[in-house]
Order: sequence, then structure tokens, then C-alpha cells
Amino acid sequence: MAGGAALAVDAVEGADVIGYKVNPERSSQAAGLDRTKEIPVCHLKEYLEFGGDTSIQSLADPTLLSPTLPIEEYMFSVSTYCLHTHPLPYALERLSEITDMIELMDDGLHYISSSEILESYSFSYSIHAPARGVNIASLLEPIRRASVEVIDECFAIAAEVDADVIIHPGYFAWVEERGAAEEQFARSLGEITEAAIDRGVTFSVENMGNWDYFFLRTPEEIPLLQGAPLTLDIGHAHLNACLPGFLKHSFVHIHIHDNDGTNDAHTAVGTGTIDFSEVCRAVHREGITPVIEVETLEGVLSSIEALRPMLRG
Repeated sequence: MAGGAALAVDAVEGADVIGYKVNPERSSQAAGLDRTKEIPVCHLKEYLEFGGDTSIQSLADPTLLSPTLPIEEYMFSVSTYCLHTHPLPYALERLSEITDMIELMDDGLHYISSSEILESYSFSYSIHAPARGVNIASLLEPIRRASVEVIDECFAIAAEVDADVIIHPGYFAWVEERGAAEEQFARSLGEITEAAIDRGVTFSVENMGNWDYFFLRTPEEIPLLQGAPLTLDIGHAHLNACLPGFLKHSFVHIHIHDNDGTNDAHTAVGTGTIDFSEVCRAVHREGITPVIEVETLEGVLSSIEALRPMLRG
């Protein structure tokens, strides 16, 4: 598929999977890769129907594909967010062309209720837990409990694929409720920590953008985490004009994207006003793998190309 390589699809009656592989004769970039893939039959219909009856052939159309490099040249994780408008089987297959490290955006079309599709690939995973409709700081106790339960369910899936999990810190509806919401957030963090230990997974909490009433918008709020690890979203920090402050702190995970300081646009590296030299120095210091979390696949590729020379330095 990379660079317009053809797909050979063979179905075996009664089989649980349908295998296919890159044909290196159709792509010089695929030469030597010849990697056999498998899609569970339960997901194949969704994968094929995304592009209609000819979707397999359309994937071989070089006009529909972005230029890619051999998988071993990449040292970045990529969020499925760049293909969030497409079904997850399609997104995973496209991303398998450029990386072997994936962060699943476990929301919308990419929400999963089991690890089955993830286990169909050999990716190294992290999982961004569901955030839409989830509020672990809610003053409404049934909502808070349900939010913790949703995260625990995500932990169960993460345990099956040895994935770290990223969660959001929650929010309060009225400024007068902040103190009570902090108590609920602390309570949830305790329960989430116990759940992570029980499941044998690790998690970290992501800083938020310039949205009123969300926790963890500035470095001054890091003590709210009570020692829980931080996921640094550099775009969110830039929106709050405090990225340099966050970069001084330790973090275990990082989301990379760009913006102009006013809108959480998740654009490609170099298209906004973030100073990535400082970001790359902090990545080196922490010794972690950057996660590219931009809105388009083309933006992912250009971001990797922009970051590679800075991370080599």
C-alpha cells in the first residue's frame, strides 16, 4: 500500500482472518517489507465498506495516498486522531504504513469495547481514554462514578495490549464550585490509581487547553495530580501561554501539534507559533517517544520531517 503498492487479498472459507500483504513489485519503498497483515472477519466488512466495493483497489491508488518512508525510519508514535473521521480499521491500516507505535483516540469512530482489533496488529500502543461525556471531577456523584468506570474499562483493554493510558482531569461548571470539584477530582484520582494497580497498567493526566473551568491549565495546578504522572500536551500549554513553565516539569508522555496561541487547531509542526527547539530539548531530557497528534495524515508526515533533525541534535 505504501507509495501505491497493490494489495493481494485471499479469503479462506471458514477462516477467522483474511490476510493480505504489500506487493513490493508495485512500490520501491515497499521493497523488502513484504509484510503480511490480517484483519478479523468481524471487522473486514466495515473496512471494505468504508470505500465501497472497490475500497481495496482504491487504497492502491497513489493519488489517494501520502508519500511515506519505510517503517523502520520512524521513531514517533502517531495518534489515530489524524484519521478520526474514518473507521478505526481503516485508520490502523493506513498508519501501519508509517509507524509501529500508535496512540488510540478512544472516542467517536475509534471507540472500542474490546482489544480484539488492536491485537490484530503488532503496534506498540498507548490509549487516550474516552473524554467526551466523561468528567471525573463532577459534583454529580453518579456522573463521577460512571466516569471512573469508563476509565477502568479502558484500563481493562489497555492491560490486554500493554498500553499506557492518558486521561483528562475533569472540570467544574461554576467557578463557585471549584473547591468541591477539586475534592471530587482527588477522590477520582485515588480510585483510578487503585484501578490501574489492579489492572497492572500505568496512566497519566493530560493538561488542558484554554477552556474555562477545566483543571490543569497551568503548571501551578500540577499539585492537584497528587503525584500522578503528567502527559504534556504542548498545544494546550501554548494556548494558555505557559508552555515554558510546563517544560520545566517532568512528564512521562507528550502530545505534539502546533497552533497560533488562540485556537486548539492541532495543525502540523511549523505552521503555528510554538518554539519546537525547546520542546525537543525537553523530549531528550525525559527520554520519551513523541506522539504526533495533528488533524491530518499529511500533517503527521510533515511534522515528523520537521521534528527529525531537531531531535537528532
